[in-house]
Amino acid sequence: MTRAYLDHASTSPLRPEARQAMVDALDSLTGDPGRIHEEGMASRAALEGARDQVAALLGARPRSVVFTSGATESIATAVWGAAERGEASGRTHQVVTAVEHSAVRLWAERAGEVTMVPVDGHGRVDPDAVVDAITPATSAVHVQWGNHEVGTIQPVAEVVAGCRERGVLVHVDAAQAVGRVPVAFDELGADLLSMSGHKLGGPTGTGALLVRRGLRLAPLLLGGDQERARRAGLEPVAALVGLGAACEVLTGPALDAEAAAASALTDRIRAGIGAMDGLTIYGDPVHRLPHLVCVGIAGIEPQGVLLGLDRAGIAAHSGSACATESLEPSPVLLAMGVDAHRSLRVSVGWSTTVDDGDRLLHALPDTVARLRALAVGP
Repeated sequence: MTRAYLDHASTSPLRPEARQAMVDALDSLTGDPGRIHEEGMASRAALEGARDQVAALLGARPRSVVFTSGATESIATAVWGAAERGEASGRTHQVVTAVEHSAVRLWAERAGEVTMVPVDGHGRVDPDAVVDAITPATSAVHVQWGNHEVGTIQPVAEVVAGCRERGVLVHVDAAQAVGRVPVAFDELGADLLSMSGHKLGGPTGTGALLVRRGLRLAPLLLGGDQERARRAGLEPVAALVGLGAACEVLTGPALDAEAAAASALTDRIRAGIGAMDGLTIYGDPVHRLPHLVCVGIAGIEPQGVLLGLDRAGIAAHSGSACATESLEPSPVLLAMGVDAHRSLRVSVGWSTTVDDGDRLLHALPDTVARLRALAVGP
């Protein structure tokens, strides 16, 4: 049975262009890009070509791109670097929104004092509230571009502008946004931006931290002078070539085309789910990422829904963390004031078809009905 993969927000399947670029690189590139022999120079040329491709997608200078192992490392580098930079002047405070990814929240808490800015019922933050949370001790503000559970897009431009007026570093977590919506780093004016390769169809274990021109941060990883002494460790050239190829696919009109197709699919899914009893769509209905839908399902634990859909050939995820690694409710849904224990997240991507979405709309009501019948009993 052909399966419907509706979990692109977790990880997107490797694009064929990225796979082919990686295979070619594995076959032809053997040298350390930091060496001046022919093999090393060939690897360096490929690495810098990939950097150019990532920068082109993100509207940034290539020199701003620091390659990392993914968004988690990029976030850690941004948070720790900002804390290290502010420590000398006693600026040990950071501001985060209540719906940030756990990588941002946990690293900020480790770095020092944290102010958590609340959100509304759609998961959207008030930019004025973020700016008002800045104190003389603030070293950095963190705001995500789009939420990983409900898809709400934050007013990043307003937050960045307010932080620049206050002279405070601002980091944007764009892991869910890159490859889904246009991102122009230099135009935005943010100091730091993190992204992940596997979210957009690149290889796992790849990502980047974009650093504003002129900003100096202490590296998180120490050792060699790779990435212009900003991130130690030999770069995985073949994997980064794959990341560059995935970014190149999305540069230009292709991004708008994929976003339009994703919006059409999720609009279709949202309309179908909206007609079902006991199901509530979470997140901002206007300011939202094109690829993600989060649904509250009253009275039913998410594990049963996920297993039922899996038996029907559909891969999805719960917006609540209790369906995965931990037994805690979703901090995002808690911050929004909705049921943080019972939700379903479906997300589409480059490989999703209309038939995949229709399969979900056919299987979901049957799955929910069976589980409710079991809950009621004979």
